[in-house]
Amino acid sequence: MDTDLTAAYDRCRELHRRHGRTYYLATSLLPAWKRRHVHALYGFTRYADEIVDRTEELPPDERADQLREWSARFAAGLRGEPVDDPLLPAVLHTIAVFDLDHADFTSFLGSMAMDLTVASYPTYADLLDYMEGSAAVIGTMMLPILGSSDPAAAREPARQLGLAFQLTNFIRDVAEDLGRGRTYLPDEDLARFDVTRDDLYAARAAGHATPKIRELVEYEVTRARAHYAAAAPGVPLLTAASQSCMRTAYVLYGGILDEVAAQHYDVFVRRARVSGRRRLAVAARSLLTPAGTPVAGKEGPLVNA
Repeated sequence: MDTDLTAAYDRCRELHRRHGRTYYLATSLLPAWKRRHVHALYGFTRYADEIVDRTEELPPDERADQLREWSARFAAGLRGEPVDDPLLPAVLHTIAVFDLDHADFTSFLGSMAMDLTVASYPTYADLLDYMEGSAAVIGTMMLPILGSSDPAAAREPARQLGLAFQLTNFIRDVAEDLGRGRTYLPDEDLARFDVTRDDLYAARAAGHATPKIRELVEYEVTRARAHYAAAAPGVPLLTAASQSCMRTAYVLYGGILDEVAAQHYDVFVRRARVSGRRRLAVAARSLLTPAGTPVAGKEGPLVNA
């Protein structure tokens, strides 16, 4: 592997290590040759996210220009043109090695662009349209790298796991997203529980949620658990060497919802986190779990209810 490509993979791994603690731990359970490719996908998604959310001192149109320019470099690389970028060579190499669907990457970048112009979502169906690009396609990108005995059967669970992880992040990060002027809890859900956006801002300022907001968050947790339940059958379909990784990620991300429940669904009092001790215990237990063992999905309502 040439020096530039090695450096690009190292850059992606560093982004993953710094920003994706839970998934980075899970990825460490993969065979070494697979890890760098997962780091590359994480680096791609994280770098796009940083253009959108970590350059807040710039007006939205300038951030949009940066995202378009980076997306254009990526598209040029897909066409086989040389790219001058610190991490794209690793991403392009991973796409080529596994023949990943270019449409998934286009869909992802489209959802990232939405974050620059869309501040809220009227319905859950609208949010799902956004999450198709921001989350579901991450599952389908990952599937060829993880490997599966039945890729067709594993595809929908992979999509559902991406949605489950994304919705978990939205629930945990309500306060952080409000700070960026966004809400990912659908407007129809706020109305169902008689919560306004002003109520959310007031809770953020006060550092604690009202009873109505806690009921709203409990509802969203139940919805997220339905995605986990729909994703559960896919883990045993993965190749044996990949199952401990995804079992760990599944349990630890679901554990964030357990922490939200433990603090009575108040996502403003503190940011829900899974303890380091529990994280290591889950990883060790996953390594010892025989391949093919079912993952217990949490019960919940219909996924698109």
